[in-house]
Amino acid sequence: MKPDRGRQSGNPDREVLAGPVERVTFHNPENGFCVLRTRARGHRNLVTVVGHAATVSPGEWITASGEWVNDRTHGQQFRARFILTAAPSSVEGIEKYLGSGMIRGIGPVYARKLVRAFGEKVFDVIEAEPERLREVTGIGKVRAKRITDAWAEQKVVREIMVFLHGHGVGTARAVRIFRTYGADAVEVMTENPYRLARDIRGIGFVTADAIAMRLGIEKTAMVRVRAGIGHALAEAMDEGHCGLPEEELGPLAAKLLEVPADLIRAAQDLELADGNVVADTVEDTPCIFLGGLHRAERSIAGRLTEIAAGRLPWSRIDPDRALPWVERRTGLALAPSQADAVRTALASKLSVITGGPGVGKTTIVNAILRILSAREVDILLCAPTGRAAKRMSEATGFEAKTIHRLLEVDPRTGGFKRDRDNPLDCGLLVVDETSMVDVLLMRSLLAAVADETALLIVGDVDQLPSVGPGQVLADIIASGTVPVARLTEVFRQAARSRIVTAAHGINRGAIPDLSRPEGESDFYFVVAEDPETAVSRIVELVKTRIPRRFGLDPVSDIQVLCPMNRGGAGARSLNIELQAALNPAGERRVERFGWTFAPGDKVMQVENDYDREVYNGDIGVVVDVDPDAGELTARFEGRDLVYGFGELDALVPAYAATVHKSQGSEYPAVVIPVLTQHYAMLKRNLLYTGVTRGRRLVVLVGQKKAVAIAVRNASGRRRWSKLDEWLVGGMGGPERGFVDSAVSSETAVDRRGAVGVTARR
Repeated sequence: MKPDRGRQSGNPDREVLAGPVERVTFHNPENGFCVLRTRARGHRNLVTVVGHAATVSPGEWITASGEWVNDRTHGQQFRARFILTAAPSSVEGIEKYLGSGMIRGIGPVYARKLVRAFGEKVFDVIEAEPERLREVTGIGKVRAKRITDAWAEQKVVREIMVFLHGHGVGTARAVRIFRTYGADAVEVMTENPYRLARDIRGIGFVTADAIAMRLGIEKTAMVRVRAGIGHALAEAMDEGHCGLPEEELGPLAAKLLEVPADLIRAAQDLELADGNVVADTVEDTPCIFLGGLHRAERSIAGRLTEIAAGRLPWSRIDPDRALPWVERRTGLALAPSQADAVRTALASKLSVITGGPGVGKTTIVNAILRILSAREVDILLCAPTGRAAKRMSEATGFEAKTIHRLLEVDPRTGGFKRDRDNPLDCGLLVVDETSMVDVLLMRSLLAAVADETALLIVGDVDQLPSVGPGQVLADIIASGTVPVARLTEVFRQAARSRIVTAAHGINRGAIPDLSRPEGESDFYFVVAEDPETAVSRIVELVKTRIPRRFGLDPVSDIQVLCPMNRGGAGARSLNIELQAALNPAGERRVERFGWTFAPGDKVMQVENDYDREVYNGDIGVVVDVDPDAGELTARFEGRDLVYGFGELDALVPAYAATVHKSQGSEYPAVVIPVLTQHYAMLKRNLLYTGVTRGRRLVVLVGQKKAVAIAVRNASGRRRWSKLDEWLVGGMGGPERGFVDSAVSSETAVDRRGAVGVTARR
C-alpha cells in the first residue's frame, strides 16, 4: 500500500517529511550518510529515512525532502535529497536527545533527571542558568561544569560540522578542529581553508582544497599554490626527509596543483622570501627544505659542536684502575671491545655507542654509570618512549625518563620548560634508542643540555630511522666527527639465541635458517603462500598455539608486527581479525572513526597528547566504555586516561602494528607476516628491526621468497638530510672514515672489531 503523502514540495515528484528522530540506525561522520527511524507526521508507523546529515541525534526534529523508494533488501524507505535538523521541542524528544551520548556527562539516566527537573526549558537552563543544574540529584559542581562545557563545545562542533558538510567534506575531524581553533573555527576555515591541512592531523591538502574550491578560491590563487608547495614538503617530511631536491619538488607540486610551472616557481620564491622554506644543497644537489627542519639540523650541529668542545665535567679517570674495579663490583668480565668502549666514553665529552642485540651495549652503559656515580657525577637517563625508558631503568637500576618528561613538556603549548635558559642539571646525560629520535626532538633535547654536561648517545644505527624527519644517529656517526664505539661481537650467552643470530645474519645480508628447529627454539618460520592463509595462521598462532606452548598471554605478551598498514595481511586488516578472535565486542562498546572499541581491547595512541602525558606509539588497554557519559577509559602504564568519544581518533586497535610503530619497544613474543604483497616495504633494516623487537620468541609467517627479498634489499630509502654535512663543517673534523680523536690507534680497529666509524658514503 502506498504511504500517505505529506506536504508537496515544488518538485511534483518530491515530498517533505517532518518529525522527531526515534533512532539513528547508522551515521557515518566522515560523509554524513545516515539511516534514521523517524516518527513522521501523518504516518502511523516509523519511517526509515536515508540521506546525509552533518550530525544527527535521537530526539531531534528533522525536515527531509526526497522521494519514496522500494529497496530490495530493506523494503520501503524515504530517500532524502536533503535533511534539515533542529533541536527537539517536546519533552520526550529532549530526553532522547540529551540521552544519546552526544553531550559528555549526560547519558539516559541524567537526561531523565534533567527533563523531570526543568522540562522543556532544560536547554535554556544549561546555557543561561548552569548553576541550577546542581538542583538535580547526583549533579555536583564538577559534573555541572562538565555538562556546561560539553554543551558549549557541542554547539560550536555542530556549527563546524554543518560548515564542513555544506562544503562537501566529511565531519569526523570537527572535534579536533574545535580543539585547535575554538569558537573562531568557521571564521578561520573561511579565511584560509589551507590552514586545516597544516594544523589538523587527519585533514590533508585535498580536503582543504575541496573546501577552498567551494568557497570560490581560484585554482591559480597564490594562497593555494604556496600551500601546495608546503604540502609537498610536508609529505616528504612524513617519509622522513628534511627537504627534497628541487628537480623532485617541482613535478610533485605541479601534479598536485595542476598549474603552470612558472606559477609554482613564483610561489616558491615567495615561500623562500618569507623563510617558510630554505634553499640549500645536499652533496651538491640543490634542495628545498622546510624552514623549521633546516634550522633544526643546523641547531643540532651547533649544539653538538659546543658540547664536544667543552671540558669534561669529571676529573681524569684512570681506566686501568677503573675497569678492574667495576668488574669486581658487577661480577662481569668486560671483553676487550667493551673495555675500549668504556675508555672512549670516560675520555670523551660527546660519544656514541652503537650495535645490535647481544653485543653488550647495556653492560657498557652500566659500567660507565657505576664508575661515574662513584665519582659523584650527577647522571640523567632518557629514551624516546615510555617502554624504552622503563627497560633502561630495569637494566641499569637508575631512573630513566622519556625525553618529553625529562624536558618537562608544557601541555598548553606542546613546548618544553627545559631549554637553554633552564637547562638540565647533570654531569652526564645518556640518551638510549637514539635511532628513534627525529631532528625536532633532538634539537629540543640538545637545547636543554648545559655546556658543561657530557653526552652519551646509545642506539642501534642499523634499525629503521626515526618515524619523524631526519636520521640523527646515522648522520652523527657518518660525519666522522664524534668518537664512536661500534660493537659487533655477539657474546656467548646471546649467541645461543636464534633471534640474535638471525638478526645479525639479516644485518649482514644472510638469509636466516628457516628450517624447522629441532627441540625448543625462540625463532620459527611458518609457511603461508598467500595473504588469506597468512592471516588465518597468524590468528591461530596468537590465539592458541603460542599461548599453549609458551604460556604467553595473547593480548599483553604477543605483538603482531607488519611491514605496512595496507593489504590483506597488513596491520589494519589483521587488527580486525585479531580483535574479533581475541576480544569480540559485547554491548558495552563504541564505534568511532572506523574502529570498534570495547573493554579489554589493546589500543595504541597515535599522536602526542601532552595533557594526558601519553605519546605516539604508547600501548594501553581499554578498561571501560561508558555510553552514558560518552567516555572511554584506557590504561597506559598503570594510569587510567579518559577520552571523550569525539577524541577517539587518537586511538587505534593495537593487536597488530607496523614495524615502524614498534621502535623502542620490546615484546615477549613477536609475529611478523613477510609476504611478497609487502614488496614495497621489504627492506633489510625493516626485517632486522622487527626481529629485534622479540625478547623470548619471534615467528615469521609467509614466503621464503619474501624473506629473501627483504634480506637482499639493503638499499633502504635515502633520506634527504644535511646534518652530517653541518657536523663536518661545524666541527672542522677530519675526513670521513675510521676516525676517533679520543681513542687510541689500537682502539680504532677494522670492520671486524668493536670501535670505529663506517662512512655512509
